[in-house]
Amino acid sequence: MKFRTPLLSLFLLLLPIWWLSSCYYSTPRPSDRWSPTAEGQVDSLDFYARHHYWIGFNFELTDSLSISLLPPQQGREDYVMLPTDSIVLKAGQKVVVAQVMFDNSHENSDSVWVKIARDQLAQGWVSEEMLVSHAVPDDPISQFIHNFSDSRTLFVLTAAGLCILFILIQTVRHGHIRIVHFRDIPSFYPTLLCLCVSGAATIYGSMQRFVPETWVEFYYHPTLNPFNPDIPLILALFICSVWTMLIVGIAVIDEIRRLPDLGDNLTYLATLGGVCMVLYLVFTMTVPLIFGYVLLVVYWFFAIRRYILHGPSHLFCGVCHESIPHKGRCPHCGAWNE
Repeated sequence: MKFRTPLLSLFLLLLPIWWLSSCYYSTPRPSDRWSPTAEGQVDSLDFYARHHYWIGFNFELTDSLSISLLPPQQGREDYVMLPTDSIVLKAGQKVVVAQVMFDNSHENSDSVWVKIARDQLAQGWVSEEMLVSHAVPDDPISQFIHNFSDSRTLFVLTAAGLCILFILIQTVRHGHIRIVHFRDIPSFYPTLLCLCVSGAATIYGSMQRFVPETWVEFYYHPTLNPFNPDIPLILALFICSVWTMLIVGIAVIDEIRRLPDLGDNLTYLATLGGVCMVLYLVFTMTVPLIFGYVLLVVYWFFAIRRYILHGPSHLFCGVCHESIPHKGRCPHCGAWNE
């Protein structure tokens, strides 16, 4: 499939300019608006805007959590909680926020306490800090974000290990490997996938650097619809990039499965996955340091230029396995190809 690379290059170079027009979420409106009229009460609108959840919000526990049957105001500093005064909820159980209150007994800070309920018989109080560290919003997208963030290093090490393993196997078998940008397959999809990954990582890093509350709001209230009118432009672009990565990834697999050698296909997929993971880490870490944007433009220019110069050929030398522009003598090893 042929692409109009000048138009694509212009689109990719203009994309960072669009990110600058990002904005914040519009604050949702809880249905039960009320203002603080007594000690410990909470303004629902203000709390929702700052904490991103309110009464009726669902969490799923990621670890065991002990909740107190008594609210914090009813206890004394010298009070020792007995086992009968608490309930232990197990990991994997789902709870709902039933009430929110402030504990102003501490002089230095206001502590947020949340009453959660598993069912009618299991209800109790826990500090917001403990709840957030032991639970995740009850949404599959939020859970994926939580698991992926916690397992980032494991994914990198796994991808690197698979790449090294397949590289060693392929080196022993043929003495050559294929890798995106250098000895690529005759398809633009792998290059496009790398461009999408680097772009998505840059958008993610930009949100973490400039509008972190936008990402927190997305974590608590995720959506896969980039055309949702309630989300800012930068988040819509991020969701579009995720969908593009998924579609292009499927196209890459479809292109690779057409190649004859299964060992080469698996090796190429492993190295491509490793390259994408490295791109994700590099741009998420460098964008907050500002020079990541310059690095992104340089990388896009390099990737597109490499494809234009070396990608269009669909012919390979039967001896050295390098891309050749046409049948005949190989410009790399001199072998004759018919």
